[in-house]
Amino acid sequence: MVKIVGIAGSLRSGSYSQQALEIAGQRVEALGADVEILDLRSLNLPFCNGEKIYPEYPDVERMREAVKQADGLILASPEYHGSVSGVIKNALDLMSFEHLDGKVTGLISVLGGQSNSNALNDLRLIIRWVHGWVIPEQIAIGQAWNAFSDDGKLLDEKLSERFDKFAHSLVENTRKIRGCS
Repeated sequence: MVKIVGIAGSLRSGSYSQQALEIAGQRVEALGADVEILDLRSLNLPFCNGEKIYPEYPDVERMREAVKQADGLILASPEYHGSVSGVIKNALDLMSFEHLDGKVTGLISVLGGQSNSNALNDLRLIIRWVHGWVIPEQIAIGQAWNAFSDDGKLLDEKLSERFDKFAHSLVENTRKIRGCS
């Protein structure tokens, strides 16, 4: 069975990135994958200082182990000042090749303004650098306040279809690349 770990790079209550991640996770799970969402808002993570171990922060090892055991990842980030959030960058910096190498990854960015690909491109570079595989389907949600209902559902049918294609691509490519059933 395909195991996917999702991480959203936002600490904001009511985060659109977290909502998008939850939707993607549900779509992936509906295709038979096992999905675990690591909510960075509930993890106690330090700023990465280059150390290999952080004994006073057991959540670092918890996150690392979950990602290491996964076949693939969903990374969702708000776009801040034309790039990924510091929150998701820090979480990725706390991991290494040991945890991220070979992971099949789907990327989601959420913006307050017009949709663009800066955060997606930066995440793609990071994942490629640690020898991961990024699927070609990606989701960029511009003007996020218009994309979700009050209960966190997608309002646009075409966007919902993109989530379906994203989920299918992530599960199928993970099966192929990682040799999962």
